Amino acid sequence: MSDVGPPEVRPKPVVPAKPPNVGAPSPSNPFPPQGFGGGGASSLPPSAIPVPIGSHVASHGVGHNAGGLAAAHNGGQAHAGSHRSSSGSILLGYIGIDTIIEQMRKKTMKTGFDFNIMVVGNSGLGKSTLVNTLFKSQVSRRSAGWARDDKIPKTVEIKAVSHVLEEGGVKMKLTVVDTPGFGDLINNDNCWEPISKYINEQYEKFLKEEVNITRKKRIPDTRVHCCIYFITPTGHSLRPLDVEFMKRLSHSVNIIPVIAKSDTMTIEERLEFKQRVRKELEMGGIEFYPQKEFDEDMEDKSDNDKIREAMPFAVVGSDKEYQVNGKRVLGRRTAWGIVEVENPNHCEFALLRDFLIRSHLQDLKEVTHNIHYETYRAKRLNANGGLHPISSNDTQESNL
Repeated sequence: MSDVGPPEVRPKPVVPAKPPNVGAPSPSNPFPPQGFGGGGASSLPPSAIPVPIGSHVASHGVGHNAGGLAAAHNGGQAHAGSHRSSSGSILLGYIGIDTIIEQMRKKTMKTGFDFNIMVVGNSGLGKSTLVNTLFKSQVSRRSAGWARDDKIPKTVEIKAVSHVLEEGGVKMKLTVVDTPGFGDLINNDNCWEPISKYINEQYEKFLKEEVNITRKKRIPDTRVHCCIYFITPTGHSLRPLDVEFMKRLSHSVNIIPVIAKSDTMTIEERLEFKQRVRKELEMGGIEFYPQKEFDEDMEDKSDNDKIREAMPFAVVGSDKEYQVNGKRVLGRRTAWGIVEVENPNHCEFALLRDFLIRSHLQDLKEVTHNIHYETYRAKRLNANGGLHPISSNDTQESNL
């Protein structure tokens, strides 16, 4: 006889507990609810209905229960990719809002952007050399046909030179506006007027393009975003011309004061001169960039306070390279050694470059557009009773 084993005992399938009043007819609903499969499929409780990830379920409480399951599975916390709907339920899935940053980056890299910088100061302070050092390229007026031996005009003549720079796939049209002859005359009365006129002319060009009925998709931006004012390193105080210029133009352009050729002073003389300049600017009511009233939040205020305490930057510019400790550096050769331009122990050029290009370049453009240009625009329209649209021929003539 063969051994006969006991019959296999299989556990009964677990039947989900039926919620109260589910499946039972009610006076308002005499028919019991049917299953989602249709036909003879059995009804399932909402918690047992599979919900695809990322679907926005609006059925009676299903989305809420699905979110509850996800929260229970993760120890009571919502899924990392979840978000709340207006009804308070948690919906799972990734939307992609954060890709707007990448979209803006790609568009900027395709179109590029404009940046216009003006340099103002006496002849011989190294304005062109400093701009060449800032952008590590020959972007000064010398690259437009000027030579070292050329005679600098004794009246203010505005010279604008444009270059297209590219770095890391980002293109920037840089325009350097030089003002040779500023402050070189014996009588410098009203010598700032040609500069003020040039700045307002660029605002006027932009305004006329804006009010045209058929305007360009991208208006050329020739507005001056930044004006670097070079202070002569006397070691004593500001000249009346310095105070008058910055007082008259500080409300129409972003002014950044710098002490030129600061290597002509000792460290003690430089610190004392900087403190004296800041005090004179404060007493004269002169606001330089970044202005305190434009700080958007506490983080901006903290960062800008450090910058304001360091200004005016004591800088040294040079486009010549020298060998120092086995490295090639930009600097100025003296009888006692090399003044390294990018060494923070020698001068504050690195602070100016980081501030001007790496941290506040976009803010300079925004302040120019939202503050200085809007002030000019409101004044212009109020004085003229509204600016009427002009023809394209008039626009072309005004741009010549």
